[in-house]
Amino acid sequence: MALLVLRIVFLMVAVGLGARLVNSDILAADPDWLPLVVFGGILVTSLVVIVIDTLLPHKRLETITAIYFGLIIGLFLTYVLNLALSPVLPEPDSAAAEWAQLALGMVLCYTCISVLLQTKDDFRFIIPYVEFAKDVKGTKPVVLDTSVVIDGRVADVVNTHVLDTQLVMPRFVIGELQAIADSSDKMRRARGRRGLDILNQLKNDPQVDLKVYDRELPEFDQQPVDLKLVLLAKHLDGKILTNDYNLNKVSKLHGVGVINLNDVANALKPVCLPGETLFVTIVKPGEEPGQGVGYLEDGTMVVVEGGRDHLNSQVKLSVTSVLQTSAGRMIFGRCTA
Repeated sequence: MALLVLRIVFLMVAVGLGARLVNSDILAADPDWLPLVVFGGILVTSLVVIVIDTLLPHKRLETITAIYFGLIIGLFLTYVLNLALSPVLPEPDSAAAEWAQLALGMVLCYTCISVLLQTKDDFRFIIPYVEFAKDVKGTKPVVLDTSVVIDGRVADVVNTHVLDTQLVMPRFVIGELQAIADSSDKMRRARGRRGLDILNQLKNDPQVDLKVYDRELPEFDQQPVDLKLVLLAKHLDGKILTNDYNLNKVSKLHGVGVINLNDVANALKPVCLPGETLFVTIVKPGEEPGQGVGYLEDGTMVVVEGGRDHLNSQVKLSVTSVLQTSAGRMIFGRCTA
């Protein structure tokens, strides 16, 4: 409603401006149709502005702010440099001086806007009582790894609102996903496409704050993807969300926080204590003599002493120990029946 009122007022101002211009002495008397053309041109221009504004409803505040401040800083620097270089510039009233000032202003405005657009994520515009900064959820951004996107469980975790923070998807990770999706191997191609589908799902969810990070930091040069993720997380003062065991170790070596999705999943599994009894179906023999291997419904591997003789049948076992690692959890038990 407020935008509708604003656009109506804008049209009324444009009509008033056109009428005042037509009735002034600025326009030539001949030809007679010139005032009508000028009035129509102003009205059409105002309508075009409104149409463009309507067709672009989603405007990024940080981008618009960077352009405004870039123009202001560029014009200010142009004025200062014009004063400083006045002894070596042509006469102030000459055409050469005007063209030199225009060229200088164009270059400085472009440079300032370009710098601000490329570095708008690294600092914030602050003036008294007004702070131009994006409202970021949570405390630290979470950088997504290729493996965790392909895994697909990240979408379910995000939907539970456990991760109430900004998700950062680096452009080089998207490139790696595209390479996997274009692979000649059928399985890899399916995994890559699933990862891209998960990304689109997160991007289209209005409740998810997902940001694609396009910048290439200087320290990224000639570095593998895993190390780029670590460096980016350190640059953003964030964490890495992954289920890659090796990346987990590398991140900890660099002092970067890690959220391992496998650790989260294992932490949510029911706890088995030594002495408890379980029922499991033995599906294959174990590595040691007499051992059998089965799996719980959540995928936890169960190694059963004395279970080799009960292949493809359900046995009752007593839990002897539980081994918990980032790669998963294993339960060891002894067959009792």
